[in-house]
Amino acid sequence: MAVSLENNTPHQVVIIGGGFGGLYAAKALAKASVNVTLIDKRNFHLFQPLLYQVATGTLSPSDISAPLRSVFSKSKNTKVLLGEVNDIDPKTQQVILGDEVVPYDTLIVATGANHSYFGKDNWEKVAPGLKTVEDAIEMRRRIFGAFEAAEKETDPEKRRAWLSFVIVGGGPTGVELAGAIAELAYKTLKEDFRSIDTSETKILLLQGGPRILPHMAPELSASAAVSLQTLGVELHTHTRVTNIEGDIVTFKQDNEFTEIASKTILWAAGVQGSPMGKVLAETTGVERDYSGRVIVEPDLSIEGYDNIFVIGDLANFSHQDAKPLPGVAPVAKQQGEYVGKLIQRRLQGKTLPQFHYNDVGSLAMIGQNLAVVDLSLIKLTGFLAWAFWLLVHIYFLIEFDTKLLVVFQWAWNYITRNRRSRLITGREAFVEAKSINNSSTYQTPEKKQPVKL
Repeated sequence: MAVSLENNTPHQVVIIGGGFGGLYAAKALAKASVNVTLIDKRNFHLFQPLLYQVATGTLSPSDISAPLRSVFSKSKNTKVLLGEVNDIDPKTQQVILGDEVVPYDTLIVATGANHSYFGKDNWEKVAPGLKTVEDAIEMRRRIFGAFEAAEKETDPEKRRAWLSFVIVGGGPTGVELAGAIAELAYKTLKEDFRSIDTSETKILLLQGGPRILPHMAPELSASAAVSLQTLGVELHTHTRVTNIEGDIVTFKQDNEFTEIASKTILWAAGVQGSPMGKVLAETTGVERDYSGRVIVEPDLSIEGYDNIFVIGDLANFSHQDAKPLPGVAPVAKQQGEYVGKLIQRRLQGKTLPQFHYNDVGSLAMIGQNLAVVDLSLIKLTGFLAWAFWLLVHIYFLIEFDTKLLVVFQWAWNYITRNRRSRLITGREAFVEAKSINNSSTYQTPEKKQPVKL
């Protein structure tokens, strides 16, 4: 059995974060002669690429989550701890969780990224992002709550605000949200309400750059734009949000400022490294980039500490094509597998060439039978791209029973065009509904005739 140099115990690998990077690092070490401790503040792995489908009622949170203990139940060298890391002591090689200390020989930090509001953190309450299950449930509450509020609203101007959705950011998340909300408004919910016509819904997608999906080939971006516009989404490129105050969004386009009243503003514009990046910077002196990501070495370790690795969305790996790798699941997966293999090779007195990301391509769902796929040499649009998108996401889901559930749910939604996970949950939803019902806006008009039973 491989042992640490300092003592006669198995090599201790501590992984912080159970996302794609941490999960695949632990899986790569599952049969190695090391002890692995995986720490996460959640007890489950979350398949983030499908969060937008939870937010728009297609899937439930459990459909895209896998309990970490279940995933590693047969990996006898892997221990799962539920907790939040407060600090790291690189001198004593310890991870601190409150009053608990976990020693390590090798540390892997894979804590991902959070939303970035570019210095306007006060916008977060008004314009939620989409990174966690709680984010998705909150977004779902706001989306479906908006239609419910519009159904009761008698003031035309206020009703228009409830039926106006502003999505900030034209990357994959923004595009997929816009397409999903358009299908909700113009197809799924069309017959569900009596006082409103959901086809009057206004969906604006605001993108700061010249085109949506900027990481894809220009022709695919153009195809996605046409598909979204066909669905009824208004695209605004070269557009930057300058202010969000209450229900009013102000954005600048071609040196002109525009204001729109919207009760539902969704953020998909920027990310920043998790707070663990700051902890590493303070304890090891490692540099971070402008968005808080940790600058890593060619082997994904950090400068001065070859036994501390940073992977996934928290890492700025700029040793390939002279620009940082994108914060997407395939990057984190490959980095996790690489570090797991590198640790085993080191314990054998060997090493590996520097990490190299094998770009498997990019893809984005726009709507039913509509998607774009960029595989470098192969580019797909329409139905073929949509089918490929489905297969890829099914493949990367972690557990077999989850794959079956999602396939069944997608098939049912495809046939019925219905979305069964449209629950408005949480205490906030109850308080908001009570507030709406008691508001003078919704009082019965004096001249309304009594209903005859």
